[in-house]
Amino acid sequence: MNLPNIISDLLAAQSNFDSKAYAACFSETALVFDENETHKGQNEIEKWNEKTSEMYQTQLETLAFETDILTTKVTGNFEGSPIVLKYHFEFKDGKIDRLEITN
Repeated sequence: MNLPNIISDLLAAQSNFDSKAYAACFSETALVFDENETHKGQNEIEKWNEKTSEMYQTQLETLAFETDILTTKVTGNFEGSPIVLKYHFEFKDGKIDRLEITN
């Protein structure tokens, strides 16, 4: 599947449980919306990713990508695993500026 480089980088960082590399995919003022919480900026995004990675041990499998929506199958240590989630992206200057994760 042909993904934008920044999304490929994000998925690689998630697979390696590398929260610092994950956060580096985002702009300095990026927003992430997930599980009724908002995370702003690279520092908060790094902490959020580190916490959720440790808690859930998530692994993502890419199912589809269309324009700015990545559909994934997410497996991990959580009730209902696996689930299908959609990652809605907005980009700015080659970085992710906004990400909303929905089911």
